[in-house]
Amino acid sequence: MTEQARRPLPHDFHPPVPAFTVVSDDVAPGGALKDAQVFAGGNTSPQLRWEGFPAGTKSFAVSCYDPDAPTGSGFWHWSVFDIPASVTELPAGAGSGDFAGLPAGAVQVRNDYGTRDFGGAAPPPGDGPHRYVFTVYAVDAEKLGPDADASPAVVGFNLRFHALARAQLIGVYEVPADAA
Repeated sequence: MTEQARRPLPHDFHPPVPAFTVVSDDVAPGGALKDAQVFAGGNTSPQLRWEGFPAGTKSFAVSCYDPDAPTGSGFWHWSVFDIPASVTELPAGAGSGDFAGLPAGAVQVRNDYGTRDFGGAAPPPGDGPHRYVFTVYAVDAEKLGPDADASPAVVGFNLRFHALARAQLIGVYEVPADAA
């Protein structure tokens, strides 16, 4: 097992909760991300659709995290919350900075690129495959609490106490060493 395969996922430190299902037309489970989801490609958030969440769900949160980034703390590519419980799908590109694909009231915080949008995959050349963990959280409150100035870590802290269930989809991306 490689060092990267042993790195924890963002919710490994949270209490266990039931799972539900998230699927995508753009990301296959365990498959390589498409150019559209790469920073230098299209830098476009993938389409995501979910089902099977608990009946008491009052909102959703969505994140994308790379636990394999050589930072010591991973890399947050996307964090959005306060998605109404009636919304069970985000179209491709919903994570753009103009909020056009997000439902009214959704809050998108800065990613680790420093922008309020989806930031695509950009691992260093030769660093091996990185996992991109797309997680949908079923939340027990209509409003999670933080505002748009919060960090993804603060959003994750709040989700630790308010997640009823979660679904994840993991894609991978690698830049070969000879691409440097």
